[in-house]
Amino acid sequence: MTTTTTPTVYGQFGQALAFAERTLTATLREHLARRGTEPETWYALQLVATRGPGLRREALSRDLEGSPNLDAGSTRALLAQLEADGLIRGDAEVDLTPAGEAVHRSLREYIAGLTAELLGRFDLADIETTVRTLRAITAAAEARSAATG
Repeated sequence: MTTTTTPTVYGQFGQALAFAERTLTATLREHLARRGTEPETWYALQLVATRGPGLRREALSRDLEGSPNLDAGSTRALLAQLEADGLIRGDAEVDLTPAGEAVHRSLREYIAGLTAELLGRFDLADIETTVRTLRAITAAAEARSAATG
């Protein structure tokens, strides 16, 4: 009988990823607080900017509801606030307004400095490998989820 040994690092992966996500989220939250912005606002603007123009509101809501601090009600409230602030517009499809584009650009540049400071400590090839690996894991998990329904 053949037994398979699971590499030890497999057991460490989830915990390491969770700790990294928790720490990075806290760092981002602290950094954005200096600009009076919640991470959820940044995330919503980033989704509209990168997946738009004309991002379906339903898809935006679904993606936002998948984040740890948002549910259906808080997502509706967030989008309503972004509309009231004049940062997004649209009913079935959502776009950034010119003011939303300016806020997004400013926040993107602000966050880029922190990102460069943090990631600049590591070998670029390692960062590229990590990004490819995480994207592949995400795609595999999504495919598995879709297949098992």
